[in-house]
Amino acid sequence: MTPADGSFRSSGAAPEAPAAIADRDPAAFPRQYARTRRFSLGVPRQFGVSPDGRRVLFVRTGGGSDPVGRLWVFEGGKERVLIDPVALGVTPTTGTTKAAEGRLPEAERVRRERAREYSTGVVAYAADAAARVVACALSGALWVVRTDGGSPVPVPAAGPVVDPRPSPDGRLVAYVTGGSLHVIALEDGKDRQLAAPEGPDVTYGLPEYVAAESMGRSRGYWWAPDSRHLLVARVDTSGVERRYISDPAHPERPPRAVAYPSAGTANAEVSLHILPVAASGPVPASGRAASRPVAVSRPVAVSRPVAASGERRVDVAWDRATYTYLVSAGWDGHGPLIGVQTRDQRSLRTLAVDPGTGATRTLHERTDPAWTEVVPGTPARTASGALVLPEDTPGTRHLNVGGTTVTPPGLQVREVVAVEGEQVWFTAGEEPTAVHVWRWAPADGLTRLSDGPGLFTAAAGGGTVVLSGLTPEGPVAEVRSSGPDRPVACVRGSGPDTADVTTATARTIASLGEDPVVTPRPEHLLLGRRELRASLYLPSWYEPGTGTLPVLLSPYGGPGVQLAVRARTWFACVAQWFAEEGFAVLVADGRGTPGRGPAWEKAVHGDQLTPALEDQTDALHAAAARFAYLDLSRVAIRGWSFGGFLAAAAVLHRPDVFHAAVAGAAPTDQRLYDTHWKERFLGHPRETPDHYTRSSLVGHGHLLRRPLLLVQGLADDNVAPAHTLRFSAELLAAGRPHSVLPLPGAGHAPADPAVNENLLRFERDFLRSALDKN
Repeated sequence: MTPADGSFRSSGAAPEAPAAIADRDPAAFPRQYARTRRFSLGVPRQFGVSPDGRRVLFVRTGGGSDPVGRLWVFEGGKERVLIDPVALGVTPTTGTTKAAEGRLPEAERVRRERAREYSTGVVAYAADAAARVVACALSGALWVVRTDGGSPVPVPAAGPVVDPRPSPDGRLVAYVTGGSLHVIALEDGKDRQLAAPEGPDVTYGLPEYVAAESMGRSRGYWWAPDSRHLLVARVDTSGVERRYISDPAHPERPPRAVAYPSAGTANAEVSLHILPVAASGPVPASGRAASRPVAVSRPVAVSRPVAASGERRVDVAWDRATYTYLVSAGWDGHGPLIGVQTRDQRSLRTLAVDPGTGATRTLHERTDPAWTEVVPGTPARTASGALVLPEDTPGTRHLNVGGTTVTPPGLQVREVVAVEGEQVWFTAGEEPTAVHVWRWAPADGLTRLSDGPGLFTAAAGGGTVVLSGLTPEGPVAEVRSSGPDRPVACVRGSGPDTADVTTATARTIASLGEDPVVTPRPEHLLLGRRELRASLYLPSWYEPGTGTLPVLLSPYGGPGVQLAVRARTWFACVAQWFAEEGFAVLVADGRGTPGRGPAWEKAVHGDQLTPALEDQTDALHAAAARFAYLDLSRVAIRGWSFGGFLAAAAVLHRPDVFHAAVAGAAPTDQRLYDTHWKERFLGHPRETPDHYTRSSLVGHGHLLRRPLLLVQGLADDNVAPAHTLRFSAELLAAGRPHSVLPLPGAGHAPADPAVNENLLRFERDFLRSALDKN
């Protein structure tokens, strides 16, 4: 069954590379998958819209095989490159991601690992309030460009630059180097050190590990709208346990120390401070910088931390002993706004901060007997000061604005993507297999902006919205804007949900990515009494009734990720490739996955294994009851991360159902995972040790009766190699044969194209051999 067509098309996409056109053989898929970095290269992303709605900034590499990101602007219906690292001679046109990362500051390398970044060159940027001045870091150097003309210029800094961000007025750029927070004036090149670490375990302006990995907070400082102050996080990891990640393939290299708080251990101490910034002159009434940024050729002279106009550093005060986690922060027209959470995550407070005194005031508190979910983009405030927050009932995650629930039952809110005036833009889904963009406004209530099947998100500003995402046909990015000289632009769609079309020209930002040499052709299913969302992939050459097929389950099955969706994700492409290799591939999302309401997500509280494994088993049996060609005597399962944990658990606990497994980066001992992520589901291990015992693989190795392949990146600082090595030692001690495939130098998401290409084939061959023997 082919998914129904959506209303978006990838019109404007560049032609595919000749090799991709000439070779539609599925045997070519692993190399294409690896070369295109999981089909991410060439796809526009990280959209930002100027407040007047006239400019759209975005990042895109040069094509489906080009890993170098460029910064682009879409203005007046045309695309224009702003920063091209290759043209600047900053990034080589050849070489691997690993080689390019060798020149990165350690803090930037860590940031990219947390973000699962697969490209090089421009991978992130930040702009001033008017989207006129844009800054980015290239191999640790600071570059700045104006969107209204001129070439990008390097700006000498005090050291390798991480996370540069222009001030709202465009006069200054803040950045982090060596754990210190600096600002540099673009007019004269003067650099000021605003905060210096008091010791080797202290940083200013960077997130701690659990914030970036498990909370979704990737930043550590925020500009005030007046450009005269910064809200800055100070992180002290002196009390956090250290892990030492080494590369056994290079014993001459020293190990890398990672401050990693495993479940039940001490977290980093995080505090907030308001730092004054010495102004370089009066700010023009327009809010625009008075002069263009220039390169400064002389060595940078760095002044020590200073206070502007007699101002002083202000410490933000809240009950940090109880509300341990800083989960969100920002500074809008009403002042600083932060979200803090208790260690057990059952309470989350929204606090307003007085920038003059640092005193905080509670605006709202959410509580939950399991945990309070951190929803991206919240808390936020409208222009009038109305709070924008999630609101949970057992069946629905609602949106609440100003104390009023504005979304109906069954519409599951995922993220708030923009607040402009009194309007709120957010993503949500009525059906778990699709995510759409919605707008709420006091005058006209709710409006859905995206149509057809797919996973959509948005960026908005000044009456312009960029709708982007994945449909069953691939990536899309469409610019819609309104105004007397900017008519609304949309495209024709089909189906009853499509809005009336009375529009002029559609404005599309092109995807330069490659189409996969195998086309996903899933049949979307509702399985079992829980109506599990699932996708079944069959070989394109298979005719029902001509024989049976071995079954391969390929789940993630855990929090935060859905795979059985109506979109051409990279995972769907991989599933179809395994199908072309002779498997019937079943992908099912069970309890604990997002999109079906808080009660569904929290069904795994206290036990992350039993419900997840039960749902995979139920999905398999329900599918086999409907499709007689699924051979239940030959069933394998594969997965990565939580999916790897689930795959290994399947052959341990249900060998009667599952006959072989590939488990990649599997967290085998839940006590070794980080505090914020694992304590959310299982509590503190000292208080609920049975939760960890029940949800771990260690201690159950003696149960193994089926072929099991463990795959582990040896540089993984998320799921440490200790997970795999300790479990393998337990299996060996119990006399249980198994296989281990170590990946030297690989992190949690292996980046080496050769590894990613051949790992797919290795998995295929292992599973074929195991099922043949069975």
